[in-house]
Amino acid sequence: MSKVLASLRYSAEHEWLDDASPAKVGITQIAADALGDVVYVDLPEVGDAVTAGETCGEVESTKSVSDLYSPVTGTIVEVNAEAIDNPAILNEDPYGAGWLFTVEVTEEGPLLSAADYASTNGGSVE
Repeated sequence: MSKVLASLRYSAEHEWLDDASPAKVGITQIAADALGDVVYVDLPEVGDAVTAGETCGEVESTKSVSDLYSPVTGTIVEVNAEAIDNPAILNEDPYGAGWLFTVEVTEEGPLLSAADYASTNGGSVE
C-alpha cells in the first residue's frame, strides 16, 4: 500500500505540500505508483505565478501524461533540477529527493490532512 506522510498536506489532485516557507511541493506516492515509470517532468519556472487548483506543469510516464496542479497560489522560488534531469526520482523518492518546486505562498487552495487523503485514495499514513 502506498504511504502518505502524516507531516504533509495534500490536494485532491495528488500533490503534497509541506509547511516550510517557501513551501515545497511534490506528487504523492499514490500518484507516482498510478503513473508507473515517470520519464519526463515539465515544471513552472522560477518567478512564475501559480494559482491554487490550476495546472502548472505535467508529469509524463510510460502509461500516460498527467497535469500537475498547484495546491497553492504564489510565486515559484526554486525548481528541482534533479527531477527534470532524472524524472525516475519521482517514483523512487516522491516525498524526498523527488520534490518538484518551492513556492512563496500567498493563498492556499483546499487541502486535505494525511488521514483524509489516505482514506479517499487508499494509502496508509506514516
